[in-house]
Amino acid sequence: MKYLILGLGSFGSSLGTKLTAIGHEVIGVDASMTKVETLKHALTHAICADCTDPLAVAGLPVRESDVVVVAIGEDEGANIMTTALMKQMHARRLISRAVSPLHQTVLEAMGVDKIVHPEEETAERWAKKLDIKGVVDSFELSLSHTIIEVESPAKFIGKTIREIGFRRTYGVLVLTIIRPVMEKNMLGVARKVNKVLGVISSGTTIEPGDVLVIYGEVRDIRKMMAA
Repeated sequence: MKYLILGLGSFGSSLGTKLTAIGHEVIGVDASMTKVETLKHALTHAICADCTDPLAVAGLPVRESDVVVVAIGEDEGANIMTTALMKQMHARRLISRAVSPLHQTVLEAMGVDKIVHPEEETAERWAKKLDIKGVVDSFELSLSHTIIEVESPAKFIGKTIREIGFRRTYGVLVLTIIRPVMEKNMLGVARKVNKVLGVISSGTTIEPGDVLVIYGEVRDIRKMMAA
């Protein structure tokens, strides 16, 4: 996959190098030539540019990238301006970093696809989220086994746990389901809030927007999500 990371501070640079090491194509952009020079051999490409300048970002492969990550955290204004530019340039999937509750509220109002809190989440966890299709979060139990949250594939919608046969067909176990419900934030903007269903039964039906909490081997989960 192709990733465009804007902002090469500690989080952006760590995320970029991990995704590159996994085998993805990563283009990193930062206004600091020192950071660009440091990372030019660790990323697929490293570009020195002001991400808040419309002319400077006009030539970036925004539409061609599978995911655009605005990793700028030191300057909230620069983060918001860059995020706005990426929205205007119709990024396929836009992920932006938030460093405060108010900052998150603004990003939610802008309609970004996902908000990152790197002070709470490591770049390693985000690299796994972006590497396996549909991953929301993960918790490694060993090198091979993990508990992972994945967006329910369209092929599962409207079917029960029994009908899908996760253990029989894919060798994984569904521990629970996280289902989104809508509520308004302090600006009156509707947002999704996750509700954990608890222990599910074989008769539980998967609905649109459900996130499945799955236990199994990474290779089996990868095959299930790719099928």
